[in-house]
Amino acid sequence: MTPIHDLRGLGLPESISVALFDLDGVLTDTAAVHRRAWKLVFDEFLGGRVHGAFRPFSDADYLGFVDGRSRADGIREFLKSRGITVPEGETDAVPGEPSVAGLGNRKNLLLLSFLERDGVHTYPGSAKYLSAVRAAGVKTGVVTASVNAAAVLSVADLDRFVDVCIDGVEIARRGLRGQPAPDAFLAAAQALDAKPEQAAAFEDSIAGVTAGRAAGFGFVVGVDRARDATHVAALRRAGADVVVTDLADLRTGRAEPDLPDGRVPRRTG
Repeated sequence: MTPIHDLRGLGLPESISVALFDLDGVLTDTAAVHRRAWKLVFDEFLGGRVHGAFRPFSDADYLGFVDGRSRADGIREFLKSRGITVPEGETDAVPGEPSVAGLGNRKNLLLLSFLERDGVHTYPGSAKYLSAVRAAGVKTGVVTASVNAAAVLSVADLDRFVDVCIDGVEIARRGLRGQPAPDAFLAAAQALDAKPEQAAAFEDSIAGVTAGRAAGFGFVVGVDRARDATHVAALRRAGADVVVTDLADLRTGRAEPDLPDGRVPRRTG
């Protein structure tokens, strides 16, 4: 395939030489699976200790406290929002044990069982975009808090498009801070010999967009697949240069989806 030299056809500034993608919700349709696993874990936990009115784990909780963060950080942040503190626990804690490790292990078991049963679904627009970016001579990487990234990329047949992967395993091994800190994005850019201003980040979480902006990246793309006006506005406030419903929108010029009331969100701050 003839390389594409005009990156504007991909919705990217010409200064970009590296594209770094989140996995769940950006390349693969596994964010909903993560959300379902988290809901089961937290509702089980809360149901066993809350006296009086039971307030279940919600989509707003997922987006505000869990999405884009490491498994342990997500647990800490959500429980903190409910005024709950649990011990850290041991790495091999019994799944479901009332500790950060125990709840995390329970979530991972549920996630793996869902993936084994239902498989991994890739967004067609994202797969085509990833292929086009590589054809344009842009180096690509995956930055994700998931510890199952290698398996997901392999099953989805996307690993052939990825030059470097900074996942939950690598983040823990290096002692990197989780999102919204920029550590993992910066590590990926460095691995691809790119300066921050030469890199673009593609994220569907508020924490991820915040991390991309904090890294000083030259371009940050927010992804909102549900056309949720509140989420679109939050991605903009976090620093997204554009917000799309699918990466294919970047190739068609539809890089700023209309909100339900007909307005187009504009970046603030």
